[in-house]
Amino acid sequence: MKNAQCKKCLNKFNEKDIYTIQQFQYRKEPPYAWTVEFFKNLEVDEWDSFCEKCIMNYSKNSFEIWKNDSKK
Repeated sequence: MKNAQCKKCLNKFNEKDIYTIQQFQYRKEPPYAWTVEFFKNLEVDEWDSFCEKCIMNYSKNSFEIWKNDSKK
């Protein structure tokens, strides 16, 4: 039963397929503290749910922004 909803695209998906920004704590760059602040600016909480497509999009975008900011 699809009863979870992605905060970004609003599509419904199975609860077992939920992704949150907490999963970003396991990537090496950017640091998790930076990631939390990045998402806070987007009004995304650590417990908001996302589908795989949207969380992958957020992952790519946040990394690109961090990479560009760290070059300055």
